[in-house]
Amino acid sequence: MAPPFRADHIGSLLRPQALLDARSSLSSPSQMYSLDVPQSVKEAESRAIKDVVHIQLEKGIRPITDGEYARHIYYGGFFEKLSGFEARPDLPIPDAFRTDFPTTTGLAKMGAKTRAAVVCTGKIQYKDSPYLSEWLSLRDSLPKELWGEAKFTMPAPNYQHIQLKPGTAWTKESGYTSDEEYFDDLAKCYAAELKTLYNNGLHNIQIDDPHLTYFCSSQFLEGCRKDGTNTDELLDLYTRAHNKLLASKPKDLHAGMHLCRGNMSGSTHWVSGSYEKIAYKLFNETDYETYYLEFDDLERAGGFEPLRFLPKGKNVVLGLVTSKSAELEDPETIKERIYAAAAVIADAQKISKEEALDCLALSPQCGFSSSSLAGGLGMTMERMWEKLLLVKRIASEVWK
Repeated sequence: MAPPFRADHIGSLLRPQALLDARSSLSSPSQMYSLDVPQSVKEAESRAIKDVVHIQLEKGIRPITDGEYARHIYYGGFFEKLSGFEARPDLPIPDAFRTDFPTTTGLAKMGAKTRAAVVCTGKIQYKDSPYLSEWLSLRDSLPKELWGEAKFTMPAPNYQHIQLKPGTAWTKESGYTSDEEYFDDLAKCYAAELKTLYNNGLHNIQIDDPHLTYFCSSQFLEGCRKDGTNTDELLDLYTRAHNKLLASKPKDLHAGMHLCRGNMSGSTHWVSGSYEKIAYKLFNETDYETYYLEFDDLERAGGFEPLRFLPKGKNVVLGLVTSKSAELEDPETIKERIYAAAAVIADAQKISKEEALDCLALSPQCGFSSSSLAGGLGMTMERMWEKLLLVKRIASEVWK
């Protein structure tokens, strides 16, 4: 089975200035969890989504996304809208978080004293869809025959749990007595949300889980050791949660997982390290069809060797074009790297390079604006579209 698109992208796009201006009245334009959004901001979001959909249609960019324009940050709008969760806007760094957690230690170096998170304080239940209004805003900007060419993104179920100090993702008042119970109910909410979105025309979902790459980071692993956390058991806990949310998804709802190493403004990343430590489990013990992987920088992301663990019937979208730099890549160099990745898969699966190419696609390594204020150094709207058109051009030449 081939990937849905040979030229893909991760979903988030640079926010237009009009949207940033509309959000300037908020306490922080990139605040993580905001349930009380002024009507003027909602209207600005709606206009921005219609405009960016029009640009994608005009330029032939696929898949079509809403640029995540309805969110301040890519994981916003989900956890805090489920029953049983409570947003905590100013948890202290480092006390409320895992020891040496790469994100919070990085933020502390930038001067941050607190960080927002969402804590479970009651029974986790799915009552109203967190993301249906966002999906409908994108869907209704398209003719019905193009709904299938759209992609929607969601944060991973482990997003809150992995960053918080062990034992604090859920409170005693929640009624939970184990992480397994917490994730069982959370996975049910995800499954219900996928069904809701699918019933309203969605056929391509991307779950963003950059934190799985933290298991490739010696800093994270050492911090877990200090906390007394068994990282093998923790990774198993998270992969099981992913599989539970996928267990009842409709067969024709394509599900992919995106992994990267952080995408803060100014081209900041949080961790480095090859996929080697997690590749076998990622590819063989999670039930996703497609994996969107960061490969734009050998020093940060490592080489293609972990692709030898990819089983037949699954796909990888190679994130070879960077959103962290405004410099345009050389097409021939990108093609060479695609063929190199195919060679690793071909050798491991004992198939031809042509067959191996069939399970690959090309994209940027991450989105262009994971939060309202994010963006690679020197990145502009014009260069962003040039990069996406470059991906499209290279893909059309490799997969003729």
